[in-house]
Amino acid sequence: MYSTLEIASFIGASTEGLKGREIDWLLTDSRSLCYPESTLFFAIKTDVGNGHLYIADLYQRGVRAFVVSEKVEGDFPEADFLFVQNTLFALQSLAAQHRSRFDIPIIGITGSNGKTVVKEWLYQLLAPNFTITRSPRSYNSQTGVPLSVWGLSQNTEVGIFEAAISQPHEMAALERIIKPTIGIFTCLGGAHQENFSTFEEK
Repeated sequence: MYSTLEIASFIGASTEGLKGREIDWLLTDSRSLCYPESTLFFAIKTDVGNGHLYIADLYQRGVRAFVVSEKVEGDFPEADFLFVQNTLFALQSLAAQHRSRFDIPIIGITGSNGKTVVKEWLYQLLAPNFTITRSPRSYNSQTGVPLSVWGLSQNTEVGIFEAAISQPHEMAALERIIKPTIGIFTCLGGAHQENFSTFEEK
């Protein structure tokens, strides 16, 4: 789909050992690896984990392309490393760049409850007449949305994507990725309210 050379340009990465590998799959969870030779791993750091700790294991399992925000100790002679300041932002930026290549109806669904039900209902209604790309399961988070949007292909006629937030300002990042042409708001409830001072802020 894209080479690591193109991706480095899209996300503003500095590089090391770049060989221009072709990338079809994006990965943020090492447990979900399926096609190592064409996978790009984003080493995302969170409050509970650090993706950089899994690079050595993934390299042993055949992954050769990594987006990182810190130097990784070890010997990885065949690896392409793309260095950025923020790996999550890089993932989102790559997905937004990919989304920009498609001039098709994109349905964005958000709300406190019912997003997945509405998404699957719409899929059942539209699938007999259109080729659909949709969020797998409940991939609606800051990492799930870019992984979902990455699934858009030249065969896609309609996209259906969920978006969920748990912190202020997160929706702006997801909107930048999905760029919906149609928006659906299910409801406003108490889910994740602890991180918002008022319902109006949410």
